[in-house]
Amino acid sequence: MNSGSPDISGTTASAAQDLTAYRGSIREQARVADLLGLIPAGGESALDVGARDGFVSLLLTGRFDKVTALDLSLPNIEHPAVVCVQGDVCRLAFPDNAFDLVLCAEVLEHLPADKLRRACAELARVTRRHLVIGVPFEQDTRLGRTLCVACGQRNPPWGHVNAFDEGRLELLFPELKMERVRFVGQARERTSAIAAWLDDRAGNPYGTYGQEESCVHCGARLAQPLPSRTFASRLCAAGAHWMNRAQRALTRPRPIWIHQLYSKQS
Repeated sequence: MNSGSPDISGTTASAAQDLTAYRGSIREQARVADLLGLIPAGGESALDVGARDGFVSLLLTGRFDKVTALDLSLPNIEHPAVVCVQGDVCRLAFPDNAFDLVLCAEVLEHLPADKLRRACAELARVTRRHLVIGVPFEQDTRLGRTLCVACGQRNPPWGHVNAFDEGRLELLFPELKMERVRFVGQARERTSAIAAWLDDRAGNPYGTYGQEESCVHCGARLAQPLPSRTFASRLCAAGAHWMNRAQRALTRPRPIWIHQLYSKQS
């Protein structure tokens, strides 16, 4: 299971095709539809944190007069109602209570602990009425780990350094009132300590090497490592693979994402 999206930073035809396929997938359509379904009616301004390709920002223009699309890299969205801003969720350059709605999806799972609380405080600060949060639900970040060939360190899949459940999210926004929670999607993928250990010994050959996110340790671009030719590594890889398949058959389905709506009391 993962909630990562394909690399959308490229301009090649293959990158565009990957993005089109991703946005058109049943899982992605369900995720976006649920986020939009949480947004209360009314309001003039919205902030989309982690706008990336602007897909959600453009959908928000059907509900708000002005949409601010923010990402670490300046978004490229051409629409008269969309203002593109380069910025950091940990240091939002907006006044208090600046937006009727703040939407932050597929962002918080990427933030290390020292930045996570600052980011959540900033999101709560700049919303005037509502905040919608979307993150993976109880993701097993041992599954799909990658090995950085530059520094030799292991990375969580898709750069997801945090795992969330309903309780942890609420603790991150103590000054806001949680109005609604929804669980979206269904998956069985999970690993075990033994399978994860075997996968590490094999060099993490099944990791999410197609991800956009770089190594969380050194910042290098992740690349598929060359397959090991040793019998021991091949045996470990096969063992991890079959153990994970067995684990999937025994695991009950659970949601892929959790979405929460918060309100700010005046």
